[in-house]
Amino acid sequence: MARTKPKVVITRKLPDVVETRMMELFDVHMNVDDHPFSREELAKAVADCDVLVPNLTDLIDKDVLESAGKRLKLIANFGNGVDHIDLTAAQARSITVTNTPDVLTEDTADMTMALMVAVPRRLIEGAQMIREGQFKGWSPTHMLGHRLHGKRLGIIGMGRIGTAVARRARGFGMAIHYHNRRRLHPELEAEVEATYWESLDQMLARMDVISVHCPHTPATFHLLSERRLKLMKPTAYLVNLARGEIVDEDALITLLKDGNLAGAGLDVFEHEPAVNSEFLSLKNVILLPHMGSATIEGRISMGEKVIINIRAFCDGHQPPDRVLPLQG
Repeated sequence: MARTKPKVVITRKLPDVVETRMMELFDVHMNVDDHPFSREELAKAVADCDVLVPNLTDLIDKDVLESAGKRLKLIANFGNGVDHIDLTAAQARSITVTNTPDVLTEDTADMTMALMVAVPRRLIEGAQMIREGQFKGWSPTHMLGHRLHGKRLGIIGMGRIGTAVARRARGFGMAIHYHNRRRLHPELEAEVEATYWESLDQMLARMDVISVHCPHTPATFHLLSERRLKLMKPTAYLVNLARGEIVDEDALITLLKDGNLAGAGLDVFEHEPAVNSEFLSLKNVILLPHMGSATIEGRISMGEKVIINIRAFCDGHQPPDRVLPLQG
């Protein structure tokens, strides 16, 4: 593979500058019209390529990987999360898997803060009022919301993005709390002035805002179950830019409708791209189309990481962003 251009299949359209560079380096087969690959197209792709470049909309499960030919040795994922890839099946076939960490951290943290401000301050409601010609002038009780300053923020998943959110939230005068599989290093914990909660249940019951940043795994499916959502204060807000499957959406909708939760900001959904229609009638919810990391700069950086991973692998080196094989 190092002496000839590897055949690389890209499942969705990428930024032009990324695709141009890939065409210079590899034998690239692109998705010109940017349609989501069907299972049949995914199976055909893995059967006859050296490298597959999928994204979170592609379900690379055991059945798809059973169609893989002997040529497929690398899945260079365009994105950080790899919950859409059956890593066990890939490892069984000695397929290396890489991702693109770090590059979306700041963009996702920015969007988290945007939702964290927009929901309690009712920004979408206010903007819609202007568009509908309903603004009749200022009054002391008009469009009252809630401030962030002095509120307690509970972060679920204190990785790169969770930590970046904590730094921003400190600038808004919020008190930082977090639940994580492992406690942060004392120096980092001190830097963001964060309080660690070993018990997620206890943290949920005491926070004003909950922000979700843990990965979606079998262990985190419906981590915020009906029981746990009911632990939150009726005045609390939920923000989710991680994965929709982490939250029990039906339970969330019921709590929002009944006034047992103040509001929610959601960029991801349990059955994405489908969005539960019951959300649409709720004024205390802001819904975004999975755009937390959607910046031009971020997408180009992700593409650059994909290219680096492919080049390193094809040159016989360990890719810098290797997910599989697992580190020893």
